[in-house]
Amino acid sequence: MDYYGSQMGKLIEQLSSLPGIGGKTAQRLAFHIIRMPKERVEQLTSAILDARNNIRYCKVCCTLTDQEVCPICSNPQRDHKTIMVVENTRDLAAYEKTGKYEGLYHVLHGAISPMLGIGPGDIRLKELMQRLQGDVDEVIIATNSSLEGETTAMYISKLIKPTGIRVSRIASGVPVGGDLECIDEVTLLRALEGRIDL
Repeated sequence: MDYYGSQMGKLIEQLSSLPGIGGKTAQRLAFHIIRMPKERVEQLTSAILDARNNIRYCKVCCTLTDQEVCPICSNPQRDHKTIMVVENTRDLAAYEKTGKYEGLYHVLHGAISPMLGIGPGDIRLKELMQRLQGDVDEVIIATNSSLEGETTAMYISKLIKPTGIRVSRIASGVPVGGDLECIDEVTLLRALEGRIDL
């Protein structure tokens, strides 16, 4: 039943199509947007359009950035010989919040999942292997502790071991089935410090 008219219904429908936004939250957001000053709504829509048009993948680590090379990869103070492999940009952000990891990252944008039809060619493994042609001492695999994350970690380990580069896996401070973005900084830090060779 259409309570508010087609415009409001369309706004609620679009908001509810976003991940993690249910019908009631979409409705609250829609009412909030309607009550906002017109300039703020224009700023919001402009920020969304600008982000969509200007954000791309870092040509080094594949994270999302509005520059050709992200601020982490272009920082000369970082340890460029250590690469932490994560599933997505949110996992990278979770580790950055600890303030303790000083190496670089590589963002896979997914994990191997035969059940979902996601194979090694569907994530950014080729780019990782190209990076390993350079001067790299260690690859830390920080994929999630899910079945897909473990499968991806083992696959990456088998790819890298013949190169002689040290391969380690974050320790089990991260609960099985847990997503890195939802875990507190202390647990993430313990997992990083307790990593083991694969």
